[in-house]
Amino acid sequence: MIRFSTIADLEEFQGPLHLAMGVFDGVHLGHQAVIGAAVKGAGVSGGVAGVLTFEPHPVQVLAPDRAPRRILTSLEHKERLLASLGVNVLLALRFDEAMARQSAEDFADGLLAVKGLRQLVAGEDWKFGRDRRGTLDLLRSLTGSGGVELTAIPAVMLKGERISSTLLREVLREGSLEVASEMLGRPYSVMGKVLPGAQLGRELGAPTANISVGDQQLPPDGVYAVKAILSEEESPCRGVANLGVRPTVDGERRLLEVHLLDFDGDLYGTVLEVFFGARMREEKKFGGPEELKEQIQRDLQGARRLFEEDRAGI
Repeated sequence: MIRFSTIADLEEFQGPLHLAMGVFDGVHLGHQAVIGAAVKGAGVSGGVAGVLTFEPHPVQVLAPDRAPRRILTSLEHKERLLASLGVNVLLALRFDEAMARQSAEDFADGLLAVKGLRQLVAGEDWKFGRDRRGTLDLLRSLTGSGGVELTAIPAVMLKGERISSTLLREVLREGSLEVASEMLGRPYSVMGKVLPGAQLGRELGAPTANISVGDQQLPPDGVYAVKAILSEEESPCRGVANLGVRPTVDGERRLLEVHLLDFDGDLYGTVLEVFFGARMREEKKFGGPEELKEQIQRDLQGARRLFEEDRAGI
């Protein structure tokens, strides 16, 4: 995938360019409906499918007191997910005070000036520009006979409720991973680099990868069956994750640590995408390292059984 940072960069493509627009935090089924329309349009025209998004989330600039404390997908994670959906181009616009002040008309004029632009797709309630005055109706009034098709996508519903990033965060905080999977069309995952740790896992008989997840949303603390992808070209590895503060040995920082079953290699510096499956137990404090070591072996055996019996949830 090619990533750009300004609308002017899109002039590299002579067209046809089909562009889906939105924040797309989580890339859930509602987002996928918008993105899919652009990908479908590009397939029909023989053109290029692209996504226009913003970094950071606009609400972090416009109303930081109301901004979500956790994101669902980092930009790098979003890029991987978009590529899997058939997107070729990612335009990640820096959302800052200057962009927040830009009028909807100026933003629209700059976008519509892209020569190869054939289609713009967004959710039917998408807003843009200063004071969120910009709508698809405004874009429609400015296109005239310019040949740019505007496609509005209605909200995607699940059991009578609109799928949204806000609802998805709430579901994940509650630990309802099955519902989250329904909203996403895939198991929930986070992505981060493996950082050096204290190597306590190795001493306890199960070396773990300490994943740097930044401000990504995580489910409740506990031990999970997981799968991890080391790179897009490789098959997922089965594993066990401990999410929490490690009360038996540490008790301070919240960490996501992953032990990959039947894996032998150096993971430091690797970027892992970790998919959460069944929650096997709560995190708890044990009487000491030996008791913890015994429990870890039971966890590894339990995870193997879940995968063998196809009950791991991933």
